[in-house]
Amino acid sequence: MTISEAAYRETAHAIQHQTRHTPTIGLILGSGLGPLVDQIENSEVIPYDALPNWPSSTVLGHAGRLVIGELEGQTVLAMQGRLHFYEGYDMAQVTLPVRVMRLLGIDTLILTNAAGGINPDFSAGDIMVIEDHIFPPGMAGINPLFGPNLGMFGPRFPINTHVYNPTLRKLAHKVAQAHDLAVWEGIYVSLAGPTFETPAEVRMLRQWGGDAVGMSTAPEALIAYHAGMRVLGFSSIANMAMDSTDAQEEVSHEEVLRAGESIVPRLATIIRGVLRDLPPFDPTEMENHPEP
Repeated sequence: MTISEAAYRETAHAIQHQTRHTPTIGLILGSGLGPLVDQIENSEVIPYDALPNWPSSTVLGHAGRLVIGELEGQTVLAMQGRLHFYEGYDMAQVTLPVRVMRLLGIDTLILTNAAGGINPDFSAGDIMVIEDHIFPPGMAGINPLFGPNLGMFGPRFPINTHVYNPTLRKLAHKVAQAHDLAVWEGIYVSLAGPTFETPAEVRMLRQWGGDAVGMSTAPEALIAYHAGMRVLGFSSIANMAMDSTDAQEEVSHEEVLRAGESIVPRLATIIRGVLRDLPPFDPTEMENHPEP
């Protein structure tokens, strides 16, 4: 599916007409992490179904609404629930919100997800700052930039060496250390879902260099970076991925939601600290230099 420039602008205008705020920071919240929006002050809520062209969120734990307001002196737009390829949407629909954010003037995107731990040093309940990602569907052609390029957002062949902003990653670690919170840094593997991985797949992904695995984030990060946005990503390790067919443990989406909720207070502390000390956006630091 190709989404037109006019459709993106129509959605952005609809949001502008329903809020008095002018956000510069975007937040996309994964499974179990929606309660983060409760900390946003002077907030306004816009249900997804009140916006033209915006797909509905169909997954348990994803409320399906925008919350726009103030957090740590920043004006933020939070997606309480994201969109996934496995829901039946194509990559253009999944990433429509990110391009709409760019049209609204948002220059920094913070992504969170609930993920399975691949790195054997991880434990359920850990937080990982995303250093980089491996995106097999995108490598195989299911890429959010497939199709005609819209030059208003970015170049035909974007450079993706620094998708996850090094300055913001360092700041996240600094904030975590200041609050005596342990965080990892690692590689996120983004799969199409909706099935959890087989043990053989987990072992393969570990050999590839993956530290955590999930069903989101990479498409949004690529589209954001293509459009000249800073990106910071966090994985909440909700469970350890099973790497043996002899494993007795069971993993369920409900378990993922419960684990995500238990991580919220720590992750909220880190995100708030990042927002509090966020350096000014400098477009000259971006590898892709589009005009928004």
